Amino acid sequence: MLNKIKLWIMRKAIVYLLVLLAAAAGSCKSGGQGKDSGEIPDSVLNQGIEISEDVMQDIVQNISSPVEMAAMIKDLGVPYSNRYISPTDRVGNLTTSFQQALNLGIYAADLGYLNMNNKTSAVIDYLTSIKSLSDAIKVGQFFDFTTLKRLATNSKNLDSLMYISVHSFNEMDKYLHANNRTNLSALMVTGVWIEGLYLGTQVYKITPSQMLAERIGEQKLTLDQLMLILENYKQDKQYAKLLDDLQLLKDLFKTVNIRIEKGEPEMIEENGMLTIVQNDKSIVEISPEQLTAIIATTEQVRNSLISL
Repeated sequence: MLNKIKLWIMRKAIVYLLVLLAAAAGSCKSGGQGKDSGEIPDSVLNQGIEISEDVMQDIVQNISSPVEMAAMIKDLGVPYSNRYISPTDRVGNLTTSFQQALNLGIYAADLGYLNMNNKTSAVIDYLTSIKSLSDAIKVGQFFDFTTLKRLATNSKNLDSLMYISVHSFNEMDKYLHANNRTNLSALMVTGVWIEGLYLGTQVYKITPSQMLAERIGEQKLTLDQLMLILENYKQDKQYAKLLDDLQLLKDLFKTVNIRIEKGEPEMIEENGMLTIVQNDKSIVEISPEQLTAIIATTEQVRNSLISL
């Protein structure tokens, strides 16, 4: 029970950190900013529908957390490997807000994997990269780098990390309500998702597991939601290319069958208050052939994104 609670807390910490960054990104208006402010021209935005903060938060919270994926991998006895994470030596080559926001999400996912494995020195490196990218898209002023760096270097501080992240999110919430532009938010969420999927598929390739196969198959649902959001910006060629890449995966996931089996609710404690968690179970039907194709295409898409 305690492990479930800790895992839930770690997931929330990453979720709220990502949402506060997304909120800040949404608050950056084009006035007074440089050539590449992260904004999509109004002529493009008008082609789609703005996404509410509630919808975006629902999608973020439904993403399979990198911490949960990392915990599953540890339970399988698969040792840590830096082959599964994106190198930070390329941060200086990320020059557009599209690249910076997308890779900010990728590094956030890597940070979860590193934290779970207590890789303190690497955690600092990745936090530095995240800070650099958040500064580049003009949200660094909302990123408490010093405090988060101190907390993230010790897994015993995860509760405090969650508290600071939630507090920061509450401070940024007014900005999110004031501005519904979600293009950078969608990119960050997509980065987290593709890196988490890459981690799971790479491990499965070496250590096949039914549990891991099911977790991979479940990503079909999140991918559908992400693509619906990204479709709103498809008039921009960068987003159109991203959608084309993700469509390769969607075509493969179409044949994966998922049904939901209702479970008994469970009470957990959060910040001194009891919260009900619904333990629904996904029944995933995915064949070895489907997995092989998904693994190969995930690697292709992810490596293409980190080489932008």
